[in-house]
Amino acid sequence: MKVTTLSIVIPAYNEALTIYMILDKVRKVELLNSIEKEILIVNDCSLDNTTEIVKSYIENHPTINIKYFEHHINMGKGSALHTGIKNATGDYIVIQDADLEYDPNDYNELLNPVINGLADVVYGSRFKGSKAHRILFFWHTIGNRFLTFLSNMFNNLNLSDMETCYKLFRTDLIQSLDLKEQRFGFEPEVTAKISRIPKVRIYEVGISYYGRTYDEGKKINWKDGFRAIYCIFKYGIFK
Repeated sequence: MKVTTLSIVIPAYNEALTIYMILDKVRKVELLNSIEKEILIVNDCSLDNTTEIVKSYIENHPTINIKYFEHHINMGKGSALHTGIKNATGDYIVIQDADLEYDPNDYNELLNPVINGLADVVYGSRFKGSKAHRILFFWHTIGNRFLTFLSNMFNNLNLSDMETCYKLFRTDLIQSLDLKEQRFGFEPEVTAKISRIPKVRIYEVGISYYGRTYDEGKKINWKDGFRAIYCIFKYGIFK
């Protein structure tokens, strides 16, 4: 499948400190084969001045293909992703957090297996490759590996990083899924459901990772880990 446009879905909640910088990074990255970019920002009822910053960015960059959506109540990251995915028109969709943990320059790493005609879905692993990885929380790493192990076991996969933000999907495939999880259960749910599409080709590539501390704005916590376990069983065993 020839790729002409990549839809970049950016869920945002209280990201006033970083949203301008990540949009600049997305704007400046040059994609392989002159692939065009469609940027979809979904503001999940931010309480800071994320709204003003995004609208100012759009006004200052009128030639950039940006679509902006707002939730009038906070519905969660998964719900924001549902909005972006539903409205995407590109050939492929990639998920981009609004913070600075993931580098848009890695889009081309994700696109390579697609351009070479090998993949329908590509996961960007924080645990593979030789790119820069910030050293942070031991127990987060153990938790991520445990969740990935459980997900792999029930979905018959061998991913190294199920919880990664960087997931690239063929648009028609992910839009065909009936996704339910409104918060951080999105990752295990979409992995389970995408893995059951007949003949789907899933690849994984190494990416860089510049993780945040809680003081720097990291939002996910141990409660989200328990929700992820629940979702792995819900969508893995009790399909």
